[in-house]
Amino acid sequence: MFDLVVIGAGPGGYTSAIRASQLGLKVAIIEKRKTLGGTCLNIGCIPSKALLDSSEHYIQAQEEFEDHGLTVSGIKINLDRMMGRKDKVVSDLTSGVAYLMKKNKVETFYGFGKIKNANTVEVRLDSGETTSLETKNILLATGSAANTLPGIEIDEQNIVSSTGALSLPVIPEHLVVIGAGVIGLELGSVWKRLGSKVTVIEYGSKIAASSDTATSKLLQRSLTKQGMEFVLEAKVNSAQVNKNNKVEVEYEGVKTGEKQKLVVDTVLVATGRRPYSEGLGLEDLGIEKNKAGFVMVNSHYQTTVPNIYAIGDLIPGPMLAHKAEEEGVAVAETLAGLPGHVNYMTVPSVIYTWPELASVGYTEEELKDKKIAYNAGKFPFTANGRAKSLGCTDGQVKILADKETDQILGVHILGPRASDMIAEAVVAMEFGASAEDIARSFHAHPTLSEVMREAALDVNKAARQF
Repeated sequence: MFDLVVIGAGPGGYTSAIRASQLGLKVAIIEKRKTLGGTCLNIGCIPSKALLDSSEHYIQAQEEFEDHGLTVSGIKINLDRMMGRKDKVVSDLTSGVAYLMKKNKVETFYGFGKIKNANTVEVRLDSGETTSLETKNILLATGSAANTLPGIEIDEQNIVSSTGALSLPVIPEHLVVIGAGVIGLELGSVWKRLGSKVTVIEYGSKIAASSDTATSKLLQRSLTKQGMEFVLEAKVNSAQVNKNNKVEVEYEGVKTGEKQKLVVDTVLVATGRRPYSEGLGLEDLGIEKNKAGFVMVNSHYQTTVPNIYAIGDLIPGPMLAHKAEEEGVAVAETLAGLPGHVNYMTVPSVIYTWPELASVGYTEEELKDKKIAYNAGKFPFTANGRAKSLGCTDGQVKILADKETDQILGVHILGPRASDMIAEAVVAMEFGASAEDIARSFHAHPTLSEVMREAALDVNKAARQF
């Protein structure tokens, strides 16, 4: 008899399993892939960052080294080697998760887990055999799968999901990306840098839909300057592979209805993700799901069956690995009698383009909708010595603070290494800091983080002007 059986070994699942074991619980984890780590480590966050870094190095060598007095000639792309490096990064990390399971005495089962009743999980093992695990509690951490569009068949060759876009055998001459969210912008950036013409078609009126609008516009301007093309407020009606092994894409203006056609090499369908909640036996137990397939839980992540919990992409909220991790830890600590808790106001989000876009807390649009009075402070990277030294001055830091109390309500960064800089804002908000608290704190010179301090000073119109 286990204390906890976790179905799904992504960041939420394996983190929860480790924490539960550390707290003295007997834990098992089930994974349908042949390697642990879930979408994030295998076909998501990690391989995409590996390719983003490789493509950044390439574009620097091609376009930026000369400015530093470094003359390099004959730069060529060895795509097979680049993909091999990406695969090794993935392999190293997934192997590391397997090691952590052994180290923390978490019993691992490779196969498909299905709930038979509130205390039994049936596992169809990779070997073809079936085994049953008896347990006091069950945690659903099965993550999400890529969305599809009606009338568009993903073959992972000409028409690909994010999975196929991470392993293209050749660089497309022309790539169409359907969807200007995180996945589309990041993978579009990779192939643009490596030489593809990239056209992004987005149904909405802006890229990075959930981001602060002004910051989103700055990102679009920067990516356009890099050569990416954007078609906004457009609906893709079809994508068909023709006899010449090209993809014919037809789209129309959402407002105008005007139809357009493109013939391209590859289409990436990046229209978001959906919860992976099918085939788990949830319906047989009466576990509630909403119309979108998300499992409904209470504040302790309990489903309608109290000893069955759900976290991560499977439940409503941002589909982020670090959110799933914190929820997994909260469940483990709750089962051990501790006060598990997640502060959703401090969940950061990042788009790893270059420059990067990182945010936490409210956007200006959300504050206006909620009729919360606020002050905004902004400061550009163009005035920062470290950014000038790096050769990346696009973007700014924006801080939103309560008009009466000066408490920080949101921070939005577009700039170099924004993914690292956002941590300061997260910690500040976690402790209820004011903009003045950041403004009066030392920030080493010269660093990118000085832009954060100047933006905080600007909340009260005290920024130093250069």
